[in-house]
Amino acid sequence: MSIQVSPSPIPNSNAVSLTSMLDRDDYLTGLLNQVTATKTEGWLQELRQSAANWVRHSIIPTTREEEWRFTDLSSLRKVQFNNVETRIFASLQFDILPEAANSRLVFVNGVFAPELSAVTDLPSGIVVSNLTGLSVVEQEGVRQYLAQAEGAQEVFTALNTAGITDAAVVWVKKNVVVETPIHLVFISVGGEIPMISQPRCLVVAESGSQVRLVEEYTNRRDAESAEEEGVYFTNAVTEVWVGENAQVSHTRVERESAEVFHIGKTAIAQARDSRYTCHAITLGGKLSRHNLEILQTGEQTETTLNGLTVIYGKQLADTHSAIALNYPHGTSEQLHKCIVGDRAHAVFNGKVFVPKPAQLTNAAQLNRNLLLSSKARVDTKPQLEITADNVKCAHGATVSQLEDDEIFYLQSRGIDENDARKLLINAFAAEVINKIPIPSLREILLNIVNNLKSISLDS
Repeated sequence: MSIQVSPSPIPNSNAVSLTSMLDRDDYLTGLLNQVTATKTEGWLQELRQSAANWVRHSIIPTTREEEWRFTDLSSLRKVQFNNVETRIFASLQFDILPEAANSRLVFVNGVFAPELSAVTDLPSGIVVSNLTGLSVVEQEGVRQYLAQAEGAQEVFTALNTAGITDAAVVWVKKNVVVETPIHLVFISVGGEIPMISQPRCLVVAESGSQVRLVEEYTNRRDAESAEEEGVYFTNAVTEVWVGENAQVSHTRVERESAEVFHIGKTAIAQARDSRYTCHAITLGGKLSRHNLEILQTGEQTETTLNGLTVIYGKQLADTHSAIALNYPHGTSEQLHKCIVGDRAHAVFNGKVFVPKPAQLTNAAQLNRNLLLSSKARVDTKPQLEITADNVKCAHGATVSQLEDDEIFYLQSRGIDENDARKLLINAFAAEVINKIPIPSLREILLNIVNNLKSISLDS
């Protein structure tokens, strides 16, 4: 699969803010110094140095910028994070998916944990490894793709690149069909010192290949986790290259602790006739942001995006997506749902760009929101920017609450009010969760939503 550069990149997609040479962001510089403390060699160090130079003349975005006007990062700036390389917890517990019991990579605080990983049940023609575990030849292949996706100069993406020392790599060779799902687990273990970790994923699906991928961000759930987890910052980047006629099913789950700051970038490049599906689930975090960007690099691509955000308390969860359909006969369908309780705040901004060359495009986008409290808040902005004249495009957003007559109907069938509310909430979430192609993960997520008791009561 060769890299194809689109003549029409994603416009205004979380563009980095630059400072003058004399007016630098001291806080961002401090983060940069932490993540670049560990050195690498060769081409990787050159890549890191180039990104670091960009970060030095950048600033962390503020609410004065359109792309960040609903997401205030001032609480992040109040914390001094350290790049702490913690020990691997041998007794660390996490959910092992039966379907991927022998096809998983585990990272703890960004550090590869071979004793928790298992890659023994994979066919020939696929490489699943951490970056430093690859051969010299394999690393040369990775060099062509790592940090080459659109949006690499966005400030948090560049910060991640500047600190790369390792990464999760999934590479599927031409015409290889992988039936076993791949599970990438990133576990954060907090402590007394606020910590920053920067997970990195690279997925390359060559022409004609097929693969299912689960990317999970979580915190420890062992006996030691009864202690306070502490504050930490996860800055994650995933690049997915989908070759001609290739098919990638990608499930991304963020369910970290209540004290985490989580900023994630998922950048996808789709070649001709490729099919990409993303199921993005956001459950955890004090403040979370997911930037999902799809760049079409050939005709007749199919893109399906399903998203679910479930937040309560004082959580803030922001999803920004951008789909650039630059060629004819492209199809995209997006459904993003938010369940917002207590004083939580959800943000959705979805853009679909259809320039003049993208004739006969079919694009649909819908954001549905369920507010469970009078103090819950959602800001939604679905956008279509179309200059082509022969397309079929639609977008919309709805905001609603649980209906009294629906609750009364269930109560009339012998179900108490709280259980009736939970049934309706679960049904709202299940529309997205049931689309996930991993049965055990569907069950885990449905149980999580069902057990979030605090979202079922108005406050």
